[in-house]
Amino acid sequence: MKYETQKVALPFFAVAMALFALQIVFGTLAATVYVMPEFLSEAMPFHIMRMSHTNLLLVWLLIGFFGCTYFLLPEEAETEIYSPKLAYWQLAIFAGAGAAAVIGYQFEIHGGRHYLEQPVYVKVLLTISFLMFLFNGTMTVIKGRRTSVSTVLLLGLWLAAIFWLFSFYTPDNLAQDKLWWWWIVHVWVEGVWELIMASILAYLLIKMTGVDREIIEKWLYVIVGLVLFSGLLGTGHHYYWLGTPGYWQPIGSIFSTMEVIPFFAMVIFAFTMFWRGNRNHPNKAAMLWTLGCAVVSFFGAGVWGFMHTLHWINYYTHGTQITAAHGHLAFFGAYVMLNLAIITYAMPQIRRLQPYNQVLNMWSFWIMVGGMCFMTFTLTFAGVVQTHMQRVLGEDFMTVQGQLDIFYMMRLGSGSVVAIGVVLFLISVFGPAREQIPNYVPESEKE
Repeated sequence: MKYETQKVALPFFAVAMALFALQIVFGTLAATVYVMPEFLSEAMPFHIMRMSHTNLLLVWLLIGFFGCTYFLLPEEAETEIYSPKLAYWQLAIFAGAGAAAVIGYQFEIHGGRHYLEQPVYVKVLLTISFLMFLFNGTMTVIKGRRTSVSTVLLLGLWLAAIFWLFSFYTPDNLAQDKLWWWWIVHVWVEGVWELIMASILAYLLIKMTGVDREIIEKWLYVIVGLVLFSGLLGTGHHYYWLGTPGYWQPIGSIFSTMEVIPFFAMVIFAFTMFWRGNRNHPNKAAMLWTLGCAVVSFFGAGVWGFMHTLHWINYYTHGTQITAAHGHLAFFGAYVMLNLAIITYAMPQIRRLQPYNQVLNMWSFWIMVGGMCFMTFTLTFAGVVQTHMQRVLGEDFMTVQGQLDIFYMMRLGSGSVVAIGVVLFLISVFGPAREQIPNYVPESEKE
């Protein structure tokens, strides 16, 4: 680790992983309700579990992105972070606001908009914290070197903050509310967050493959162009059934189909750099997570998204378990695995140790990925059955749900496997290092 202030990333990683574990707990509880409908129905209704599960996902991913930025920015800018104290205050406000929201949900204190259920005061605190982070990061880049990685990363983060402001606008008309709601949810995860993903992948590949920076940056610009070209108008695939003009159906179908291209480009990008570069980097686990992120995100966000993005298919599949299958694998592949990749890469350097507990870390990779893929297949089959019975044959909702019990049992089982993988990952990263040399100095830091 070249710069002392890179240690600022450690508390961000720790808080993010704690919230990740809590998110898995709520997800497992919610999956249990599908199998045993009366489970905790009085103490914690299902909608509270689901709300906590999805909101914790967004909060911990953002905290993870903040930590990633604070770790890589000093190396990219070749200078220390502008204000470490400001970073710590920012984390305290963001984590405190997120905790207040989740605790409030247990007492039915929420705003009611899916993913954006936070009360207004929580949204204000999150916005203040986000702006503190952007100021800190931008000032760090201004006083140091500018690279394509840091520029694209900050562009993605600034755009994420700008589109977040739509969360304060809540029209009374339901159709208008949903139209603007997607400018946050879709443009975040299928637009500007992909810029964050591409820049962090580029950083990891530069560090672990040794491929010339100029080559990787050319790939990065191509991916950014594809993301912005397809992602913004690709929002139209959410406008099919909101009462919007009919032209959104061809626009949404065409541009959302193109959203597969940047994810496929990331797969080609990652593996091309891996084979062209030095494949003997000591942190094998970090490389596994990096390559796995590109592959799983392509299938989750790209292939599973394409499966039901065309309007004549979406007419039948919209809102079924196929949507849940796509959402789980896409979020996990693109953003969860990305955070786990850079945490795996960064933690040995922050702790001044050689890459440690790699076998356990790689076991956690295969267990998590295997469990999530099985869950995706299970939900996909459930969605196909649900679509046929409910949307084609016209059977009522509860009758159809009764036919999906076996799939929900398998979903609970695979979710439990994912939880085991998460525990192993946390032990491998934050647990004791075995048989390692202290005061480890990476090759890149040696004179």
